[in-house]
Amino acid sequence: MGSDDPEAYPADREGPPRLIQVAPFTLARTAVTNREFAAFVEATGHRTDAETAGWSFVFHLLLHPDARHAVMDAWVPGTPWWLAVRGATWSAPDGPGSSIEDRLDHPVVHVSVRDAEAFCRWAGVRLPSESEWEYAARGGLDGAKYPWGNELHPEGRHMCNIWHGKFPQEHSPSDPYTGTAPVTAFPPNGFGLHNLVGNVWEICADSWDADVTSERVIRGGSYLCHASYCTRYRVSARTRTTFDSSTGNTGFRVAR
Repeated sequence: MGSDDPEAYPADREGPPRLIQVAPFTLARTAVTNREFAAFVEATGHRTDAETAGWSFVFHLLLHPDARHAVMDAWVPGTPWWLAVRGATWSAPDGPGSSIEDRLDHPVVHVSVRDAEAFCRWAGVRLPSESEWEYAARGGLDGAKYPWGNELHPEGRHMCNIWHGKFPQEHSPSDPYTGTAPVTAFPPNGFGLHNLVGNVWEICADSWDADVTSERVIRGGSYLCHASYCTRYRVSARTRTTFDSSTGNTGFRVAR
């Protein structure tokens, strides 16, 4: 587990490489989809943190035309591409006027740690530990940089949903996905698991720090990762989120 890759971020405590023993477990083939989350909401009446707060973060190029009036005067320092949008939720991922009707097989987004844990309680599953997630993401490849090997684009093929173009202003027309992609859009790794890097950040069960239990580890990077500013689509990469945070590029996968 871990890496001493020169692309690693020291502040993320990604390294050094170390041996971790993992007990037997199972992991879902894909991230939880909009269809699956909709079934949970219908059965329980759950309201997400984004719905309770009344807003969430939407990537600026994905904002629905009808949602321009809903953009708030708020921003995240250093990341001007995030818009705080009233009414942005899991079922309206690009703000008011958008829907998930044509994205039922995409990963659910605008969900917080608390929302993911509520889904798990309902479904009789749990969030994976960070070490379980990394073991599964490696797909049986010892020390590989990505779930499929060490080359980002083997033989010129796109193997995951990350940003192509000049981030964050221009998106390459050769990439069919500006935002999320279907959960099985790219080939599975050696363990039969899809999209473990790119697409959406995946929430893990681990606290970021023993002294800061309000933050959880997230893994895998997202459709916004680009070599110009973020290479966290590597198997060993990690960062964090707070319990109630929600964005248009964070979802989760379940284990048992």
